[in-house]
Amino acid sequence: MARLTREELEAHRGRTVPDLVGDGTRLLFVGINPGLMTAARQTHFCHPSNRFYPALRRAGIVDWDLDASTGLTDAQRADLVAAGIGITNIVEHATARADELSADDLRAGATRLTDRVASIGPKVVAILGVTAYRTAFDRPGAVMGRQPEDLAGAELWVGPNPSGLNAHVTIDSMADWVRTLAEAAGIEPRYSRSRT
Repeated sequence: MARLTREELEAHRGRTVPDLVGDGTRLLFVGINPGLMTAARQTHFCHPSNRFYPALRRAGIVDWDLDASTGLTDAQRADLVAAGIGITNIVEHATARADELSADDLRAGATRLTDRVASIGPKVVAILGVTAYRTAFDRPGAVMGRQPEDLAGAELWVGPNPSGLNAHVTIDSMADWVRTLAEAAGIEPRYSRSRT
């Protein structure tokens, strides 16, 4: 698929991306909201600089690389579902950057997310982005890690945002988070941990 122009990406502003969930979702990753590339490819965390899928591979959860120019294949989607992995967002609509969201957007998203988690029933929910979590759930002092309260019956964790814009996160540090979250959800690595 050809590279998208800025105008083509902007055409996806406000678009949504369907949740990736299955009946056996044990670990639900929650992004802040879809970026324009994510909306265009209809694939969560779909930007070439995003560390999410490389971290899943390095943690041994998957054995494939995402092609950000096309997005997830049906086989890759099925592989994530078979592993017990689900993906959703706090806010459903796409923006160029998460900082374009208002506090009201995030708070409304938290209510929607709570209902969604109750419906899906994962063991662990991992919100990736501590600043967005603090605003969405009115927890200004929250830190990354296991939260003291559950979310709709699921263990609630807050981890780093895997976006390439987050200079404090590497693929290795994100993979460490993925391993911790997978262990909490009872998901064993299915592949040897990749070093690439």
